[in-house]
Amino acid sequence: MSSFSSSSSASSASPPSLRPYQTEAVKRVVEHFRATSAPAVVVLPTGSGKSLVIAELARLARGRVLVLAHVRELVEQNHAKYQAYGLEADIFSAGLKRKEASRQVVFGSVQSVVRNLERFSDASFTLLVIDECHRVSLEKDASYRQVIEHLQHHNPQLKILGLTATPFRLGQGFIYHRHHHGMVRGDDACFFADCVFEQPLRLMVKQGFLAEPKRLDMAIEGYDFSALAPASSGLFREEELNRVVAGSRVTPGIIAQVVEYAAARQGVMIFAATVAHAEEIISYLPINQSALITGATASHERTALIEAFKARELKFLVNVAVLTTGFDAPHVDLIAILRPTESVSLYQQIVGRGLRLSPDKADCLVLDYAGNPWDLYAPEVGEPKPDSDSEPVQVECPACGHANLFWGKRDGELVIEHFGRRCQGLVDNPNPPAKPGKGRRGTNQKQCDFRFRFKVCEQCGAENDIAARRCHGCEQLLVDADDKLKDALKLKDANVLRVSGMKLEATTNGRGLPRLKVTYYDEDGASLAEWFALETPAQRRAFYAVFLRHHLRAPGTKWQPASPAEVVEEQRRLRHPDFVVGRKVGRHWQLRDKLFDYQGRYRKAAEAG
Repeated sequence: MSSFSSSSSASSASPPSLRPYQTEAVKRVVEHFRATSAPAVVVLPTGSGKSLVIAELARLARGRVLVLAHVRELVEQNHAKYQAYGLEADIFSAGLKRKEASRQVVFGSVQSVVRNLERFSDASFTLLVIDECHRVSLEKDASYRQVIEHLQHHNPQLKILGLTATPFRLGQGFIYHRHHHGMVRGDDACFFADCVFEQPLRLMVKQGFLAEPKRLDMAIEGYDFSALAPASSGLFREEELNRVVAGSRVTPGIIAQVVEYAAARQGVMIFAATVAHAEEIISYLPINQSALITGATASHERTALIEAFKARELKFLVNVAVLTTGFDAPHVDLIAILRPTESVSLYQQIVGRGLRLSPDKADCLVLDYAGNPWDLYAPEVGEPKPDSDSEPVQVECPACGHANLFWGKRDGELVIEHFGRRCQGLVDNPNPPAKPGKGRRGTNQKQCDFRFRFKVCEQCGAENDIAARRCHGCEQLLVDADDKLKDALKLKDANVLRVSGMKLEATTNGRGLPRLKVTYYDEDGASLAEWFALETPAQRRAFYAVFLRHHLRAPGTKWQPASPAEVVEEQRRLRHPDFVVGRKVGRHWQLRDKLFDYQGRYRKAAEAG
């Protein structure tokens, strides 16, 4: 039975007017949940009105609805939008000093609800909505998961909807498995099965629903965070951040420049790396126009400072990781980022503080002094740029034709490199499971099997992800690259090189026939070589299978050279392996193995011995 009423049979209260994309989002959610109980996601950029979508879905729901958020500001905002329908709802949030849970719709903070699960043991809860759902962990004992398990225990058909502007989770990547455009994003272990609607940020800006973010490349010297690596938690360590920013000679100049740009701006938010850094920053700002908020700021003081900023009694608001969500000040039109951001999610949340529309606001200036690598308009790549020269590129899968989006590089219109591993396309599943997994749908489709980069299982020949430890085909442990090197070095007739260079030559063999000679060199000048013929279609197919597919910097692209000279001419398309292994056959060396995408601990081959 459907969990939603039709809009005509819902409350007769006059609802606020929804924008077209909000109406479409609601429609897609209703259609999805009429077909399945698989957890779903709606992706809407910061400032696009998620609260209205939540309110409309709560209005249409037939059973009871619980709307969760992780901060009281979001609980309050979502509740206020629902009340705009002329409807009443409860609030369950210790931070808002209210613990009500009797009405049909309840807006709660996850921290308060998880401590009072006995108040939510009603089997009539049919819909759970989670705002900022990228915070839902894969760990079963996390707060959101405890609430979900409790509600599902009382109603196994519970519908679970998540909304977020940033559908990625640090250490996990995409939080959902399938996208409504027919592609795979996260793996099938994701809690959310489907993204049923996504409104791109670029389209929101183009249609005039959000202010345009204008990022400037700052001429002034910035901070160098490039040597820092996140801790096992995925976050940067405060002591390491402080070593970069504490007493840095560039801070006074940076703040002077921010103040200069701010002269023609209405509201300025500055994101600092640490508390000590923030305290130094505010010491350079106009004292009567500035405030600092940290995690240690008392609740009443924080509220007063935010209200003064929103009322434009203050122009500069400095904060340390506390105003990235649940903060709404539409007049903000300058964002200064003086900290590294661990993820594209955090970067989007920070910039999103300045994208809401406001009178006399043409755009939002983004000044990044920390060299963050994220592309605001291309977060769908879902990973940091491999390097500053990378850009989103489309790569067609040679197996299913899906147009994948990966980080890569172009030479004009030609994609000469990409960093994709597996095709993201969905294809028909010829052997769908007889019993689909709990809460899942679409089992007649599966992810395309084509892998652009892979390692081959020596037991069954299956192609696996380059980071896989166990074969997906036969479940055998895959041979570790370092073990492979050690085993090769134990052989008297083996030669192992850590490749530092590769030379390609169009030459001839002893009978004068054209051949491609590929020579691999190590740092000491030692070499191993291999030869290829490309005269017949069969030889060219073999060349693609044993050489080209592995060596292409943009694997899967439709380049099929017909001669050694053509390969040499276009060698910019090729990469060399990290290690090569040769075996002595008679008086000659024969190449037996190559290791690409090596992540082991040996810088030189001899070290593996």
